[in-house]
Amino acid sequence: MRFFAYILGFLILIAGLAWGALEAGVPALYVQIGSLILLGLGIILGASRTRTYRPQGDVTVVRDQDQL
Repeated sequence: MRFFAYILGFLILIAGLAWGALEAGVPALYVQIGSLILLGLGIILGASRTRTYRPQGDVTVVRDQDQL
């Protein structure tokens, strides 16, 4: 769920930057290329930042009446 929120925020950022670039007179082809690059970067960053932590190591389970 955090990944989708991250990507949604990144898409809003890309849309705003693309709109601003088009209003500034940047050719549409350059805006499309830049948007695709930013989208790929957003997916890579989102996947690396929202990775779940799984601790490594042994776990010993002891019940109430068990003895070690």
